[in-house]
Amino acid sequence: MLGPATFLSLALPEIGRADDPKAPRKDAALTKDPLKTLRAEHPRLIATDADLANTRRHLKTDPLAQQYRDNVYKAGEKLLSEPTIKYELVGPRLLEESRLCMRRMYTLGVLYRLDGDTKWSDRAKKELFAAAAFPDWNPSHFLDTAEMTHAFAIGYDWLYPALTVRERKIVRDALVEKGLRRGEEAYRGASVSWKWWITADHNWNQVCNGGMILGALAVADEEPELASFTVRAALQSLPRAMASFAPDGGWEEGPGYWSYTLNYTVALLAGLQSALGTDFGISNAAGFERTGAFRLFFVGTSGRPFSYADVGDGKAGGAPVMHWLARRFRQPLYAWEAKRGAGSGGGVQDLLWYEPTTATPKTTGLPLDIVFRGVEVAFLRSAWEDPGALWVGFKGGDNRANHSHLDLGTFVFDALGERWVSDIGSDNYNLPAYFGAKRWTYYRLRTEGQNTLLLDNGNQDTKAKSPLIAFSTRPDAAYAVADLSAAYAPSGATRTQRGVALVNGRTALLVQDEFAAKVPTEYRWQVHTQATITQITADGKGATLIQNGKTMTARILSPEGARFTNESAAPPPINGGEGSQQNPNKGITRLVVRLPGKVMEARVAVLLAPPADAFKPVSLTPLADWIRNAPPLPERGVSLPAKAAGV
Repeated sequence: MLGPATFLSLALPEIGRADDPKAPRKDAALTKDPLKTLRAEHPRLIATDADLANTRRHLKTDPLAQQYRDNVYKAGEKLLSEPTIKYELVGPRLLEESRLCMRRMYTLGVLYRLDGDTKWSDRAKKELFAAAAFPDWNPSHFLDTAEMTHAFAIGYDWLYPALTVRERKIVRDALVEKGLRRGEEAYRGASVSWKWWITADHNWNQVCNGGMILGALAVADEEPELASFTVRAALQSLPRAMASFAPDGGWEEGPGYWSYTLNYTVALLAGLQSALGTDFGISNAAGFERTGAFRLFFVGTSGRPFSYADVGDGKAGGAPVMHWLARRFRQPLYAWEAKRGAGSGGGVQDLLWYEPTTATPKTTGLPLDIVFRGVEVAFLRSAWEDPGALWVGFKGGDNRANHSHLDLGTFVFDALGERWVSDIGSDNYNLPAYFGAKRWTYYRLRTEGQNTLLLDNGNQDTKAKSPLIAFSTRPDAAYAVADLSAAYAPSGATRTQRGVALVNGRTALLVQDEFAAKVPTEYRWQVHTQATITQITADGKGATLIQNGKTMTARILSPEGARFTNESAAPPPINGGEGSQQNPNKGITRLVVRLPGKVMEARVAVLLAPPADAFKPVSLTPLADWIRNAPPLPERGVSLPAKAAGV
């Protein structure tokens, strides 16, 4: 497999230094014309007429394809009577309007292409003309411009036969002047505030470059010079972000931004392939083939993801990109996950990328446990395809990661089909300085808003990294250990480690912390839960949680004198009331372990288990033994089952 440092050199020689995949690329080094293989006719983006013919064949006989089509049709019928988007900024963003336009272009465009009914194209035109009349597409927050450019690219390309010459000019001029020209300014290094994303290694890179690529390809025959420059410049920038998938496909911005990033990365790859017949090797980036496994593992048995970083805590929902990844990498389990995630839903991309198969892939070859070394996240479970199975997501990681919270050592826990330990997710992006100086004052982003330990109620070091230092998987048990020492050094801790383990035949979860400090320190163990804490035992060592008629127990195994308390998760006032618009965390409770007083060292062990397994004996051993007895950490996560000839 080619690494991100070299893949572009196959198609575009001398693009960059092989020793640094994120090194700046020079436009002058791109000596070949990336548009020389451009498909002449429309539609050329993502789904050609031949692709649609394949979809129509599926629709004749396949119930799942028919379900996807029916869902798209219902969505199209609903939006026929909805007003067009409007130029309305929320905070600094036009983003919701851009995304709404894009969703509508995909929906109306594919319906028009499938049945030729002009009611779909007429409604899409209204949307395009409304957005074309905007004064700009808010380039100061360039995601807005990129996603609107993406929307116009799909609208122009897919609806091309339905547009008159005059209408094409209106749409094309807006796409060029409000979209591609603003991207050109950024790529050429003009004195504009929105060019920083070109050197980013996170979601902004793929989203913005993807919008520019699709926009350029849509008008490449009519604006060849601008389109060629844009595609070449985007191909120079993309390796920086694609390198972030290495070595094993994890994404440090969390599952929410994994989904966002993949949606746009796959769209740009599919657009390059359909319009030019090549993606210039971008999909060969190290780790990208394995990124579908990240989705497979980060969805718990409750159907909710390990929602670390800036993301909501709801159901994981669909992932149509998994259909595309299944095709590209011949991995049936990715298609299985796409169908599982969509459930009775599914939309345009599901319809376009779904490929019927006569065989249902089995998870028997899929490991129960995995560690993603690139992001220092581990997942452990008791079974696949058992809705009541135990599942835990656990992370070390890097507090400097884009969209991170101060959450090193956090975990979430599913069992009996419920989420018992929840990451409560992000807060309102429009809170004052949410991405600035006040970020670490907000409860949901502070360490006190995470399922990790607190020392003297302080935040973790905002620059700390916490590696996973042990990982072990056996048929009857599994565990992972994170070294959190750097995170808590500002609190005076000299050693801080956390281990999570599925024990007793994988019927219970053990969370064990060990720390030592220079001075007496207040230690606090806590988790956030949507369950009702119905009982804490008289000695304080046991707690009962109830949720949807199901029961979970918690027991303190160590140390003596530690007690559970049931505490509010409401954000405390900031600076005498500032930040009062924070999420009030209704329905969330904290289950807290407090020690009798300040200590200089402690081992705190808590067991979470269904009632039938709550009082099985557990032998506690030092984390040093866990580390010593674990095999060497793999350079990347365990292998997936073999590829298939088809999906």
